[in-house]
Amino acid sequence: MKIIHVVEPFASGIAVFVRSLTETMPNDFHLVIHGERKEVSTASDVKKLFPKNNVRFIKWRSANRSLNPVKDIKAFQELFALLKRLKRKNLVDVVHLHSSKSGFLGRLACRFAGINNVIYTPNGASFLAGKNHISRKFYQQLERLGHSLGGRVVCCSESELMAFQKIGINATYVNNGILLGADNEFASIKQQDGKFRIVTSGRIVSQKNPTLFNQIAFYFSEFKQFEFTWIGDGEDKHLLTAENITVTGWQDEAVVKKLLRECDVYVSTSQYEGLSFSVLEALSYYKPVLLSDCIGNRDVVKQGINGDLFASKDQAVSKILRYYNNLEMLKVMGDYSRQICEQKFNVHNNFTTYRDLYIPRLNDWNVQKGLTGI
Repeated sequence: MKIIHVVEPFASGIAVFVRSLTETMPNDFHLVIHGERKEVSTASDVKKLFPKNNVRFIKWRSANRSLNPVKDIKAFQELFALLKRLKRKNLVDVVHLHSSKSGFLGRLACRFAGINNVIYTPNGASFLAGKNHISRKFYQQLERLGHSLGGRVVCCSESELMAFQKIGINATYVNNGILLGADNEFASIKQQDGKFRIVTSGRIVSQKNPTLFNQIAFYFSEFKQFEFTWIGDGEDKHLLTAENITVTGWQDEAVVKKLLRECDVYVSTSQYEGLSFSVLEALSYYKPVLLSDCIGNRDVVKQGINGDLFASKDQAVSKILRYYNNLEMLKVMGDYSRQICEQKFNVHNNFTTYRDLYIPRLNDWNVQKGLTGI
């Protein structure tokens, strides 16, 4: 099968998502049409992590992050030309669109190019990011308009699915997943230095709510045994002012694994998620998770079993103090995290489902055109 992936934010979690699809479908050909966010990581660095045998890349040069009518029209024209050329060369069986910007422009381009077999995975719905009621309504209307252009919406968590259904968009979902190795590869390591380590990971942007993370850390600033670490970087780094916060910048995979294995609790202060790969990694490393009560995070926590949800700084502080004063329960909670990850978020169980989603519409398309075989 020839699968075209269209992705504007070719970095962070979405890059992991697309890479995981290519790894779990090694016998299919994947062509990734991608933008670039150099402030996070260069496209060349991201491409090094992909399989070599079944993946090729085309740069989407006009793609940009912000909403800009002039630039977006140019990005649409470029994407339409690429897809039309690929279709003419018989290199398109299905187009998989990743993220809101790619989802809207991609569905429009596919409509004009006559490509019917289209899947769109938001990985964090744009209408959840609105700063006020008006902007949220605007993004909801964009999602509805995009949906009217065709294709199927496949969310990456059940709570994200419910958000789309709430605004009248029919969708389905496949949980995000990660690669799980042997237990001993993911075993937790605890440094015996009396420190209590709280870690988060990701871009330091408003979606991740660094202000709230800073407020939580600041409460513990006079208690030297508490250490807070943010793995990553971003435009809102200046909001992390508490003296007990260490910002590592972007690190290679080995360093991230080490920091996760050595922490006591993984915290997320996100305002919304699709389904965070960083949180799933924490589960795989037997870590209790303390997550903001938002879409995406709700799918990961069994309250009081492998962690907790919180709705305010005070609730988060209270939970951290409870964990610190009951260290023996952290191992039990961590064991449950690993079990949940194995049961619900194993990439081989989850992402192979996408191939099944690609095929039915492909077969329908072949029947419509009187074709047999691929």
